[in-house]
Amino acid sequence: MPVIRPISDLRNKTPEIERICRKSGEPVFITKNGENDLVVLSAAAYERDQARLKLYELLAAAESDVRKGDRGVSLKTLAAVLRKARG
Repeated sequence: MPVIRPISDLRNKTPEIERICRKSGEPVFITKNGENDLVVLSAAAYERDQARLKLYELLAAAESDVRKGDRGVSLKTLAAVLRKARG
């Protein structure tokens, strides 16, 4: 269930909103005049979401390549690249 708070809470109850964001890892939606206005998110949750978004973008690009007929690299080539990367 999303947490929705008025903008006055952002000003008057900042530590409480901070605690909610950190504890739940989920955003707190801030309303102004009854309408959605802002979203507050912990830095850790933001970084998690950005990493997830980047992964989805990479997966979408890979799926597009496969649809176009690109078969990628062979297992032998991949193993060589990974060995080289490990040193």
